[in-house]
Amino acid sequence: MSSLPSDPPKLGARSTRQRTAVVSVLSEIETFASARQIYEQLDSRGMKVGLTTVYRTLQSLADLHMVDVLHMSNGETLYRQCSSDSHHHHLVCTSCGRTEEIDGGPVETWARGIASEHGFFMSGHDAEIFGLCATCHLRED
Repeated sequence: MSSLPSDPPKLGARSTRQRTAVVSVLSEIETFASARQIYEQLDSRGMKVGLTTVYRTLQSLADLHMVDVLHMSNGETLYRQCSSDSHHHHLVCTSCGRTEEIDGGPVETWARGIASEHGFFMSGHDAEIFGLCATCHLRED
């Protein structure tokens, strides 16, 4: 994965101020955020960007592997600027949203083995670990 460049990538036929605004907000958010949350950030800054444009821009960035994407169990998709150029996974706090990028370690070997065992040629996989970070866990005790 590549992090977002300082100059937004060309997405589609042309770069627009709306797409540039989405990339700018993404670069400032430290946790995963939904398209609606990004849209609300833009709106609170007085940037007129349609929700459809936000969704399309995020999808384009995901297709280019320039953002991390989390598919939540409730069906919501969350996005975050990727800070690592290599394949990785995430630990995600379900309370505060804190995220740590982690190496897959044995998951990588397991995924390749399972794919091979079933006659598949693996093109990719996702593995995210959800739970409470130490700070949120202490708050709950």
